[in-house]
Amino acid sequence: MRVVAGKHRGRVLNEFKGKDIRPTADRAKEALFNILQFDIAGSTFLDLFSGTGSIGIEALSRGAGKVVFVDSSLESVKLIKSNLDLLKEKAEVYNSDGITFLQCLSGKFDYIFIDPPYKSDTGEKALQIISERKLLNVGGAAVYEHDGDYVKDFDNLEHYDLRRYGIAVFEFYRMKI
Repeated sequence: MRVVAGKHRGRVLNEFKGKDIRPTADRAKEALFNILQFDIAGSTFLDLFSGTGSIGIEALSRGAGKVVFVDSSLESVKLIKSNLDLLKEKAEVYNSDGITFLQCLSGKFDYIFIDPPYKSDTGEKALQIISERKLLNVGGAAVYEHDGDYVKDFDNLEHYDLRRYGIAVFEFYRMKI
């Protein structure tokens, strides 16, 4: 697992041993940031269900102004913090369930990356809360990574793009205007 581009380009990150955690593949991560690249600098970015933290770290490397990591696993939180230390980067890291975090969140983000365990309904629940609480800034995007077919609009969010990279599917949502 490595940083694809930006000031930390090519840096290898610490990762979990074994196969219990499924980090977003470097190829899929690169494609995602190629889509978002011109709007990342200075943005606020939430890496929800962050696992290894590689998506939020990529956002930091590409100039995001503020990145917040949220994961319910203490092991993930420790790994994210160790990778931030390795890169000498600062970010907020929370050991919390992603749904609970969204329900208590008081601010908005330009980008929210949602990567819950595949085959769960947690991603849909997260999008519903983001829609209901209007947690996404206009002009930003919520990106939901999963492994199946899922296109749905919400009261305040509209689906506007879908990309497939191997088994990973990225669904893009924005605020309705």
